[in-house]
Amino acid sequence: MRNVIPLLSVVALSIMFTAGCAGPDAKLGRGLNNFHEIVRLGEMRRSIEQTAIFESPDVGYTSGAIHGFHRSLGRAGLGLYEVLTFPFPPYHPICTKYFAPEAVYPSNYKPGLLSDSLFDTDSYFGYSGGEVAPFVPGSRFRVFDN
Repeated sequence: MRNVIPLLSVVALSIMFTAGCAGPDAKLGRGLNNFHEIVRLGEMRRSIEQTAIFESPDVGYTSGAIHGFHRSLGRAGLGLYEVLTFPFPPYHPICTKYFAPEAVYPSNYKPGLLSDSLFDTDSYFGYSGGEVAPFVPGSRFRVFDN
């Protein structure tokens, strides 16, 4: 009977030493961000907006929502693939012809930082700014935004 433990350990060590650190970390982070798209619904909001502007306001909420939901599922599937294969090359973004490597938002909204003492240095004095709830889709309320 063969003992495969030494062979698997050699293979794991060779993958670990040839992979480097920045590639798998970036691929895992990008994969988690893309997999989170099904909750964030940035593709859906962007598709509704773009369809209403460039085609017709009448079909923005119907055709745009269907197209956006389709793109959200595609991005979530791409994220799942990147999460499952993050230790293995290639580490560059894939499917960039169809999906942007970073998260997309509607053109009229770009999220900022959370209003928290981690990011706001004046919170000890009672002053803070930033977004109140950026994790809520469509939330655009900001405190002390100049």
